[in-house]
Amino acid sequence: MSSEEKSSTMSQKISSPSHSNSSSSSKHDSRQDSWEIIEGLRGGLSNVQEPENQAGYMLKKRKWPMKGWHKRFFYLDKGILKYAKCAADVEKGKLHGCIDVGLSVMAIKKKAKCIDLDAEENIYHLKIKSQELFDEWVSKLRHHRLYRQNEIAMFPHEKTLFHPHYPLTSSPTIPDSQSIRKRASLAKQSSFHSPVSFTSQAKVTAWLQSSDDMDRCTKELSVCEAQLLELNHLLRSMEVLHRTYSAPAINALQASTYDSPKKEKRHPRKWRPKNCGKDNKTTLQVPSCISAGSIRLHASNPNLSSVDLTNEKTYHETLDSPIDVSKLQEDFCRVANNLHSTMKSALCMLTTEKERLKQMLEHDSCPAPSAQLMGLKNALASKQDSCDGSRPLVHQASNESRASITESLSEFFDAQEVLLSASSSENEPSEDDSYISDISDNMSMENFSNEVENERLNTGCVENGGSQEQRRCCLPSPSPNTSNISLWNILKNNIGKDLSKVAMPVQLNEPLNTLQRLCEELEYSELLDKAAHTQDPFERMVYIATFAVSGYASSYYRAGGKPFNPVLGETYECDRPDKGFCFVAEQVSHHPPISACHAESKNFIFWQDVRWRNKFWGKSMEIVPVGKTHVVLPGFGDHYEWNKVTSCIHNILSGQRWIEHYGEISIKNSNSEKCQCKVTFIKAKYWSSSMNEVEGAVTDHKGKVVHKLFGKWHEGMYYGSPPSATCIWRMNPMPPDYEQYYGFTKFALELNELDPLTKALLPPTDSRLRLDQRLLEEGNVESAEVQKQRIEQLQRERRRVLEDNHMTHQPRFFQKSRDDTWVSNNTYWELRKDPGFSNFDCPVLW
Repeated sequence: MSSEEKSSTMSQKISSPSHSNSSSSSKHDSRQDSWEIIEGLRGGLSNVQEPENQAGYMLKKRKWPMKGWHKRFFYLDKGILKYAKCAADVEKGKLHGCIDVGLSVMAIKKKAKCIDLDAEENIYHLKIKSQELFDEWVSKLRHHRLYRQNEIAMFPHEKTLFHPHYPLTSSPTIPDSQSIRKRASLAKQSSFHSPVSFTSQAKVTAWLQSSDDMDRCTKELSVCEAQLLELNHLLRSMEVLHRTYSAPAINALQASTYDSPKKEKRHPRKWRPKNCGKDNKTTLQVPSCISAGSIRLHASNPNLSSVDLTNEKTYHETLDSPIDVSKLQEDFCRVANNLHSTMKSALCMLTTEKERLKQMLEHDSCPAPSAQLMGLKNALASKQDSCDGSRPLVHQASNESRASITESLSEFFDAQEVLLSASSSENEPSEDDSYISDISDNMSMENFSNEVENERLNTGCVENGGSQEQRRCCLPSPSPNTSNISLWNILKNNIGKDLSKVAMPVQLNEPLNTLQRLCEELEYSELLDKAAHTQDPFERMVYIATFAVSGYASSYYRAGGKPFNPVLGETYECDRPDKGFCFVAEQVSHHPPISACHAESKNFIFWQDVRWRNKFWGKSMEIVPVGKTHVVLPGFGDHYEWNKVTSCIHNILSGQRWIEHYGEISIKNSNSEKCQCKVTFIKAKYWSSSMNEVEGAVTDHKGKVVHKLFGKWHEGMYYGSPPSATCIWRMNPMPPDYEQYYGFTKFALELNELDPLTKALLPPTDSRLRLDQRLLEEGNVESAEVQKQRIEQLQRERRRVLEDNHMTHQPRFFQKSRDDTWVSNNTYWELRKDPGFSNFDCPVLW
């Protein structure tokens, strides 16, 4: 029996029943169009024959830039899938990326001949035109995946985690027996120091003796030490290079090797690469003593052989050609990539072990604070909040914030090549990559200070506003513990599917729903107020673009939970005299789910209808919005409209989820072609300094750039050119203990607040009256789950009645326009006044 046949047989034996059923039923055309998840290693399999290598071309999907399917050469070796543009590049080590198939979630769609690999941080979409080649690749990937998983399972001490740029054999090792003795000795000493907590120490001892990851972490840290020494050696070599060549000589060397960059006379730049690998999570920076030259470090081959640490003279004696200089720079980036990958692996293992130890000691933890203590804490926080509100509004960036912005938005110079490293389909380098400019620590904030003083100017509401009311600053109960929920059991059969139809436990929700999330986009509505009082059309576009970016800021701390799905006919209103707007939203469709909203102010009109397509890829979930946002400034007759970008939640199966947004927002004024704006959310690498970066440009009708925008969507936005760039928006500070309260901002905390006066004016369909959402906010998880299931069942029954009577649902406060968008019929606030919703016939939703 061939190794390929054995692989096929073994994969069938370890498949779960669901996989077996899907495999057999996939013979039917109706099932071939759905995604099928490939099961991994199961217990009982102790030996897998080493598979044969596989090589060939496949199509790989890119989303941005140069989106579409691109032909790439793939090479599969012992569970590691490498790819480049051609076979020659693979042989030379000029890889575009490496994928550990054993650590990835694999799914296939037979009819479309697609293969998806979710490697946690990146999702790889592959396609094969030939059915024969597709079957061959699937079979090989199954075999290599089992081999790799079996290898990791059988040799947890000798095998380190896979790093695309670092050979496994080079990792220094510590004997297992030695490390076990060290851990046992440590545990024994600890038990003598704290005899009172004997039970806890016994648990710690058991944890230390049963933990294999601590040995692996020790090895990883030893590798880090060696790599730090290597980096130190390379830095010394760079210092020699700087002392050897004069400034004119270096410039001449650059002219022969790289594109000549624009020199900066007064502010020498630091040597820093824009992109040093897909998995690089740190900013590479050479000390200022060698930063006089404007050389951009780069590398095109992250898999070069290791540098000999003992051969220091070789670097000093052979730096006589552009090739040697380039080699030195490539080695620096390569070693930095290796160091980052190793440190990341060690951090992941330490985090996992920390959670294990925490769970073992949770029974010995201190009791929760009493209700009386929590009440005193909330009262104190409320008092502090009221004191803060009475202070004059001052918006000044701290030195720490400025330093952070200066470091993360550094200027880069063009080079002849862009570093090609382990990257996803969205992050393959392109020739037209743009880089965000550096900001000086002496950034001028005078313009922004003047703007903030007037940001509340001339705001008004449809309703008569009164004095500012006191709003809550804390939720009644913190977010529940979700560590006991297995998301994999819920999502494993929904690879590549829309998750809006998948029932989730109520613990995974946050006590807000999608309609309230739409209202959250108006948290920084003062930017629209400022735009309404700006005469220059190009500056107005700057404020509109910044407002479009600000709507994503609150999601930075919210990757852990999902909003409730509104039921058909559900509504939400938000009357904010302090901000000068009145907002109303309604769920106008259930299949597909469409939410429509409308807000009015004295200065602007805001509306949108949006639907989301959620897709789960194994370790990540993509959220693709459909629809456009509209803003009208009546004072100028401007009508702006723009799209939303794609969002992706990573590490969805673990506790450390994080979210990123990527894509391009195109803003146009449909009543004038004088100017337009494009804002790009740059897809970056996790933990890198360029994470969450945004850049954009306001152009005239000829395409000439008038204003440049840059910043981070979770921090702030700037426009202009350094060093005099102006900050036009910064995210509001987070409330105390926000991590315990779903990561809500202060504005989000107020959205579901319900006081008796407001309750009397609301229709029965308002989200604040929804029982399951209210119970979750109060911490009653069990009752919230019961009510959630009851409300969903009521919705199914109402839908069945409509279908039986051949009727369709008619939204109450929104109507379809000619272009199939949902707009307000302007009846909500009038009906609220007269006759009032208490005298109005409303459907029973819960």
